[in-house]
Amino acid sequence: MIRPAATPPPLSASKFAYGRKAPAMRAADLPDICSVNVQDLFPDIPDPIHRAGEDTTPVRDAARRALAGVDMSKIQPDDSVNILCSEHGFSMMGGDAYATLIKTVRDEVVERTGATKVKLAMSSAASKFESAEIIPRHGLDEHFEGKTFNFGPYDPGIAIDTEIGRLYGIRKAYAAKWLIHVHYDDPREIHYHHVNGRLLKSFTMSYARMETRSIFHQNFPTRSANIVPRAIYESPYIQQRWGFSAALSTSPSGTMGVDADNDLIALDRRLGALILSRYGKMVQLFSTIDACFVVADDTRWLPYQHAGGLTACSLYENGEDHFDLDLPTHPPAHPDKGMFKAHIKGVVMNYAWKLASTADLTVAADANVGKDLLRIHPDKDIVVANDLAEAVQIAIDRSGTDKGIVFDGCYGAINMTRPMAEFLIAKAPEVARHVDEVLLPKWLRQRNLPTPVAA
Repeated sequence: MIRPAATPPPLSASKFAYGRKAPAMRAADLPDICSVNVQDLFPDIPDPIHRAGEDTTPVRDAARRALAGVDMSKIQPDDSVNILCSEHGFSMMGGDAYATLIKTVRDEVVERTGATKVKLAMSSAASKFESAEIIPRHGLDEHFEGKTFNFGPYDPGIAIDTEIGRLYGIRKAYAAKWLIHVHYDDPREIHYHHVNGRLLKSFTMSYARMETRSIFHQNFPTRSANIVPRAIYESPYIQQRWGFSAALSTSPSGTMGVDADNDLIALDRRLGALILSRYGKMVQLFSTIDACFVVADDTRWLPYQHAGGLTACSLYENGEDHFDLDLPTHPPAHPDKGMFKAHIKGVVMNYAWKLASTADLTVAADANVGKDLLRIHPDKDIVVANDLAEAVQIAIDRSGTDKGIVFDGCYGAINMTRPMAEFLIAKAPEVARHVDEVLLPKWLRQRNLPTPVAA
C-alpha cells in the first residue's frame, strides 16, 4: 500500500555536515514523495517496541530483563569499569534507544555491584570528535556523572597478542579492570561482516588502532577478515578483563528489544540468526533495484543513513548476496555494474556528514550545501539547485530514472518516489517466496544456526 510520506527523525545542525545547518525542508515534505511500510511489503517483519520519537521506557524495561540473566559478580565496588560503545549506534532512530540501553547498563552495574568507577568509553569511526555532539544530545555526561571519554583509531595503542599474531587496540578504551561491550545488531556494512561475527566487528572497527582496523579492511578477503575481531575478543588480554555484552535488537520496523550475555559468541549467534530472518527480505528487495537516484537526508555519512531500517550500504553494495557464504570472496567485476554502484545514477545531497558517498551526478539541495560539495569533491559533477524540489527534479532529468529512494533515518517505512514504490511493491512477493523457501534456510545452514523461534 502506497501511503503519504512517513515523518523522519528530526535533524539538528552539525559541524560535520555539508553546510552545517539543518535543511529547511526534508524530502518527506515534497509533494511527490510517498512511503511504503515495511510490514506492507513483508507482513512477517515483527512489530517494534520503539521507534524514533517514542517513549523509551519499553527499551529500558527490556534492558533490565535481559541484564537480569547476566552474571556481574566479578565486578567489585572498587573496580574500574569501561562501558564501550560505538558512535554509529546513535544514528539509529535518533539514537535514543541506544542511549537508553547504555544508561540502563550503567545503572544496573552500579546498583548490583556497588561500583562507582564506571565510565562511558565512546568510539568514533574516523576521528574522535563526534562525541562532542552526541554526549550532550543524550545527556550521557550527566548520567555518568562526568565519567565519559571518547577515543579514535589514531589514539595510543596497546599490544594484544592473539592466535593470529600481535594486534593493537586503543590503550585507554581497555584501561579498566572490567570491560562491558554495548552494541547493536543493525546489519550495516554487510559486505564486510556477512553476518558472520557481526557483534564482534567492533574489536577491529571501533576499539582498535588504525593499523589493525586496516587489516580488517585491506589485508584479508572480507569473509576471512572476521577472524581478526574474534581473535582480539578471545585473546587473554581481553578475556581477563571481560565482563559481559548487551545489544540493542532491531528489525526494519524499529527496536525489538535487548539481549545480553556474558558469552559474546553465544549472543552473536542468537542475534545473527535474527538479523538474517528479520532483515533478509529487505536486503534482497534492495538487490532488485537496477537503477535509481538517492536522496541523502539523515545524519552521519550517506552509506550509514537509513531507509526502512536498512542503511544505504545495502543499496550501494547490492551486486551480490552478501549473506551467501558460498559465493566467491572477491566476485568478478560485473560487466554493467562496475563496482556494483552503476545502478546509483545520482545523489541529491540534502543533509549528510562530509565525505559522504557521491555519484557521477551529485545535486546539492541549496547553495549552502553546494559550497562544501564543490570544495570537497572537485572531481565530481556537482550541480547546485536553488532548493530541494528543484534538486530532485534535476536528478530525475539528468539521471534518466524517476525511481528515487530517500535515506532519512526512517524505520518502519521507506520514503521514495511513486515509481520506486510501485517497483518495490511489485518485486516484494517473489522476494518473500525466494527468501522463505531457498535463501533463509541456506543462510542459517551455512552458519549452523537454528531457525529463530521469534523472527
